[in-house]
Amino acid sequence: MHVVLFEDELVDQLYPATLGRPAFQVSCGSYRLIDLAIRLCDKPRAIVRPHLCGVLAADCPELFAPLEPQRHSTLFLNARLVPAVSVIERLKALISSGRQGVVRSGNSVAAAIIGPELALPASDGTPDKLSAWIEGLHLASLEMELPLLEYPHELIRWNMQILEENLADRISRGDYREIADGVFAAPGAGLGQYCVTDAANGPVVLEQDAVVGPFCYLSGPVHVGARCRVIEHAAIKDFVTLGHTCKIGGEVEASIIEPFTNKQHHGFLGHSYLGSWINLGAGTSNSDLKNTYGAVSMEYNGRKVDSGMQLLGCVIGDYAKTAINTAVFTGKSIGVCSMVYGFVTTNVPSFANYARSFGQVTGAPPEVMITAQARMFARRNIKQRPCDVQLIRDMYALTRHEGRLPNELPSL
Repeated sequence: MHVVLFEDELVDQLYPATLGRPAFQVSCGSYRLIDLAIRLCDKPRAIVRPHLCGVLAADCPELFAPLEPQRHSTLFLNARLVPAVSVIERLKALISSGRQGVVRSGNSVAAAIIGPELALPASDGTPDKLSAWIEGLHLASLEMELPLLEYPHELIRWNMQILEENLADRISRGDYREIADGVFAAPGAGLGQYCVTDAANGPVVLEQDAVVGPFCYLSGPVHVGARCRVIEHAAIKDFVTLGHTCKIGGEVEASIIEPFTNKQHHGFLGHSYLGSWINLGAGTSNSDLKNTYGAVSMEYNGRKVDSGMQLLGCVIGDYAKTAINTAVFTGKSIGVCSMVYGFVTTNVPSFANYARSFGQVTGAPPEVMITAQARMFARRNIKQRPCDVQLIRDMYALTRHEGRLPNELPSL
């Protein structure tokens, strides 16, 4: 069985989470879809948006390897599939059934299995062309629940729903020691002195070389990625997913933080999603509850979407930075490569210097972010590559519709 992960025409609705990465590399419930797809096929392939091909080919060249001559069926998986172990088990059952057909979620193709007698699409297929190609096959409809992510805030909701089952899967498959009741540590990971852990509602899983400082509180379910450093006196509680190589301090609740992001200092982060290479300044906090206790609405491209969630914080894109004592209001989105100061009372476009409470909102040129990227990478002993630079330039071009001028933003 071949497996091809593809992005469809709705992947842009997940911005800013998917602006700098394919949807199958977004974390939710401690896994990414690509982590689970390899259980269906040793060498899955990928079809992604053109601006991501350079970095993805450099990091994961196997995803672009040519498919072998068509001797087997091919499973096409929408990259927006929720990365839950239960979803993968359903797909295994579908493969075992030997049936061809298409599984839909709403109006979108969630998965499709085509037989070896059907020719595969051209190798230069793009997300929109691939969806149309699958629909043009007129495959039989298959009844199966395969949930897709539609908006960024759904990452937070699904993270709370699937984290416990995914952690149970990790524990059953991994090399962990139970170092305290319900606390499972991979080699090199450990708890500092005087830590308090509570696994009554789910386990705490520490990946390889993750370090938790003294006097910390961890309440599961929690996943701490490899080489993470949890700063002393931190409180990490209830449905937290931390990517690898992060520094995390203060209070974090029900949130996803992607790799290489730092929230090192005191401050509250709740029911939020943070991309990679973000730095939150000391004292930065967000609100995740309205004063009216009503459901939080998010605004995407000028359109309000009712989340149906009473607790919902913020969504922050890759490379964004906050100054000390920044306060992010409930249900706000901050675009990639933005720098924010003071009170964040509106959504922040990508590549913005946002200090609205001080009367200043201007654009951030890509050259500034490219220089900052090189400095951040050097701190982690990572070499900046031409494809990394090009991704910054491409993200700048793709977000011009957000109302930004090269060096100036209109009043918000």
